[in-house]
Amino acid sequence: MNYSALVSAPFRFYRRLVDSLVRRLPKGLYARALIIIIAPMVLLQSVVAYVFMERHWQLVTQRLSAAVVQDIAAIVEITEAYPQDSGYEKLTSIVDKSMNLDMEILPAGPLPEIGPRPFFSILDAALTDELDLKIKRQFWIDTVGSSDLIEIRIQLDWGILRVIANRSQAYASNSHIFIMWMIGTSLVLLGVAIVFLRNQIRPILALADAAKSFGKGRDIDFKPRGAQEIREAGLAFIEMRRRIERAIEQRTAMLNGVSHDLRTILTRFRLSLEVIEDSAELEALKKDVDEMSRMLEAYLAFARGEVAEQAVATDIGGLLDELKADSERHGHQTSITLAGNPIAIVRQDSFKRCLANLVANAARHGNRIAITATHDERWLSVSIDDDGPGIPAERREDVFKPFVRLDEARNVDEGGSGLGLAIARDIARAHGGDVLLSDSPLGGLRATVRVPA
Repeated sequence: MNYSALVSAPFRFYRRLVDSLVRRLPKGLYARALIIIIAPMVLLQSVVAYVFMERHWQLVTQRLSAAVVQDIAAIVEITEAYPQDSGYEKLTSIVDKSMNLDMEILPAGPLPEIGPRPFFSILDAALTDELDLKIKRQFWIDTVGSSDLIEIRIQLDWGILRVIANRSQAYASNSHIFIMWMIGTSLVLLGVAIVFLRNQIRPILALADAAKSFGKGRDIDFKPRGAQEIREAGLAFIEMRRRIERAIEQRTAMLNGVSHDLRTILTRFRLSLEVIEDSAELEALKKDVDEMSRMLEAYLAFARGEVAEQAVATDIGGLLDELKADSERHGHQTSITLAGNPIAIVRQDSFKRCLANLVANAARHGNRIAITATHDERWLSVSIDDDGPGIPAERREDVFKPFVRLDEARNVDEGGSGLGLAIARDIARAHGGDVLLSDSPLGGLRATVRVPA
C-alpha cells in the first residue's frame, strides 16, 4: 500500500481548494478591502446571532412557556380538586382576570389530529417539553394557526380543557427587534466604511494613473494626497520622475554639444576635401565622411529619442496618408486600411518617425507595402507588411539591437547605421507599447506597432 499517496491526498485536495478560492477572489484592491471589512463583520454578527438565538432567546421562551404551563396545570388541579359550577363561569372569570388566559371546557371526545409542525420553532419545542413534564396527560397544541394566539387542549376524565393564550405570554416575541437593530447598525457601519474606504482607494488609483501616463510619455498633473503612506509613495514617484527627466535633459544637452563639435570637425573635413584635386582616393574619403555624418545623425537620433515632445491628439489617418505618399513617390505600391477611431493620443513627430522607419525598412526590401491600423478603447495597433525575403524567426529579436545587421539576404539597415528598428522600438516603448515582428500575409515581414490608446 502506498502510504505516502494516502497522506498527501488530503493536502493536494486542500491545495486545490485554496487555489480555486484564490482564483475566484476579486483582484481589485477596493473589492478586497471590502471583503476584509465585510467578512469579519458578517462572521461576528453570525456568532452573536447564534449565541443569542441559542442561549438568550431559547432560555426566555422556555421560561415563559413554563409559566404558562404552570398556570394550566393549576387550572387542571383546581377543576379536579374543587367542585365547580356547571358552566365553570367562576373559574373562567378568575383565569381570565388573574392569568390572562381564555379557558373553556369542551365535551369529552378525541383530541384533534396533530398537524404539521414548523421546521424551526423554539415555542413548539418548549411547550411540548413543559406539558410532558408537568401535565402528564394527552394534549394537543396549535402554534401555527394564528400568529398572535396559542391554542392548547388537554384530555381530562370528564371533558377537554381548551386554553387560548397570547403568543407573547409564552414566546420572546420581541427578539426580532434585536436582530433588526443588529442588521441596521451593521448596514450603517458598512456604509460609512465604504465611503471612507473609497476615499482611501482614490489616491492609490490616481497614483497608478499617473504612473501609466508617465510610462506612455504623456504630460501629467499629479499631487500626492490620502494617507501618509500613500503620500510618501506619491512623493517618491514625483522624485523619480524628476530624476528621470533631469537625466534625460542632461543626456540631451550633452549629445547636442557632442553633435555640434563633431559636425564642426566633419565640416572641416569636407572643406579640406574640396580643395584637393579629384581622384579615386578623394571620392572614397568623401564617402567615408558622408557615412560618418549619417551614422552620427542616426546615433544622436536614437540616443535623444524625441523626449521633449508632448503627447497630443493625432489624426492617424492623415499620418498614414503622408507615409503612403512618400512610399509611392519612391515607386512602391502601398495600401492603407484603418479601422476604429482615427484619433489617438501619441507624440506625433516621434510616432510618425517610428512608422516611417518601419515603412522605409519594408520599402527597402519589398515592392508591395500594406499598412493596417486598428484603434479600440485600449490599444492602437499599426501593422506594416511587405513582400520581401523576411527575417528568420530566431533572428527577429537581434535586429532590434543597435548597430546589428543581418546577412546580405536581409540587411535590415542597408545603407544605414543599423539603428532603424532600434529607434522604432525605442519610440514605441516610450509610448508604453512595443514593436513586434512576424510573418506577413504578403510573404515577407510584418512589423506591428502596438501602443496604449
